[in-house]
Amino acid sequence: MKKNLLFTLMLALFSLVSFVSKAPADTRQEVETLERQRFAAQVSKDYAFLEKVFADDLVYTPASGKQNGKADYIQSIRDGKSQYDKIDVEALNVRVYNGGKTAVVNGTILITLPPKADGQPNLAHLKYVVVQVKDKKKGWQVVLWQSQKQAA
Repeated sequence: MKKNLLFTLMLALFSLVSFVSKAPADTRQEVETLERQRFAAQVSKDYAFLEKVFADDLVYTPASGKQNGKADYIQSIRDGKSQYDKIDVEALNVRVYNGGKTAVVNGTILITLPPKADGQPNLAHLKYVVVQVKDKKKGWQVVLWQSQKQAA
């Protein structure tokens, strides 16, 4: 009887540990997938998706250093001031905090911009940091983007 009880407790503990250890990995994967979808939405100009994933109080600071809010940044895509032909993710790391409600993402991307006036390729190699928070009603929201140009 004691062996059965001990076995049952160990099995329950193992199941709990497995569940707890899987939850952050699942959250990391969810956030990584959303990051990649957001990059695709920036290229395809999917404004509905961008409106959904950018928090209303977004602080968006690209490599130029000009700080934008949500409306200003999305408008810059509409106006053609922020144009992306392609965004390749070279590295992406997601860390989850606050019981799965906050994620810090850092990575490296290569952005293909429209060609230069002389027809030469126009590439931007960036390191970036993103902070996302999970809103009960809206889901994951990007609240901060900061990037820095890297040497070619």
